[in-house]
Amino acid sequence: MSYNICIYYKLEPEEDKFFKNDYIVRRFLRRLLGRQKIGGIGRVYLNLLKSLKELNIQFSINKPFHKLEKNDIPIVLGRGKHCLKGYNQPNKIIAGIALMTHPSEWPDLCKEYPVVKYLQHSKWANEVYVKYYGNQICDTWFSGIDIEKWKPASSERKIDFLIYQKFHWDIEKKTEELLTPIISKLKENNYSFDIIKYGNYKEKDYFKKLSNTKALLFFSEHESQGFACCEAMSMNIPVLAWEQGLCLDPNRFRWNDPIIPASSVPFFSEVCGMTFKDSADFNDVLPKFINKIKIDKFQPREFIKKHLSLKKSGLRLIEIIETVYNEYY
Repeated sequence: MSYNICIYYKLEPEEDKFFKNDYIVRRFLRRLLGRQKIGGIGRVYLNLLKSLKELNIQFSINKPFHKLEKNDIPIVLGRGKHCLKGYNQPNKIIAGIALMTHPSEWPDLCKEYPVVKYLQHSKWANEVYVKYYGNQICDTWFSGIDIEKWKPASSERKIDFLIYQKFHWDIEKKTEELLTPIISKLKENNYSFDIIKYGNYKEKDYFKKLSNTKALLFFSEHESQGFACCEAMSMNIPVLAWEQGLCLDPNRFRWNDPIIPASSVPFFSEVCGMTFKDSADFNDVLPKFINKIKIDKFQPREFIKKHLSLKKSGLRLIEIIETVYNEYY
């Protein structure tokens, strides 16, 4: 290859809470106590590095902007406008995933900086950005799943369902109208279950729970990729997912984008599991789902291996990079 890949990963600077520079102390204590958690964009970054390493592709990390050379292609991940602060180079930029929550928060991104590709994981998320940046700039790139790490457990799985709860908004209402009736239905049918809540666990705890469960009951308003769901599928765990079909972020009204078609399982097919719209639909779908498990209809790990492996993610990014390089360099 005649280009060099330069990965940039920057998060929003932490602010002081109690005294000057106390964020440094808080960060140190989180690491000391083992409470430093990897968020979604952090996982995207780490899995990107794994993907490139698997393909034996060299790259640099956070190379100072002023040291960029002619054939360097910057790939900018992170959160917030500070990710590109101080960038005044001619090198074309591939950016994306989470620089902003909605393009209305940075409509002039591609005018302020030479961004020639803005990436989102899935089709529905990409469509949101197309309205602002156009089809030529917007594109999709999925983050790879480490299928060697997330492998099926060798021991017998004893719990029927692991309930994954990721409610961001109207939590009390969703719990009362959706989750509680569904839990009652599981109890009525004598299905055992465990519950894990987004943001309240460590990765090793999730892995341990998945290793002991037969199926994942997935509750999330929407996902651009859905790492937790994909990781469960990589362990060959069938998924029964709540899929109501819209972005429910209340900020959508502020964005002047009130109706955004979305998905909680954007990477999914009939071999991965089934979906339901509400508690009433769940009652109809549950016996069908259980029956398909009994006759071994689901093979979610094969889906992940075919579509979302680290290698395939890396190859997809290289495809995007070569398009940019051939067009602009």
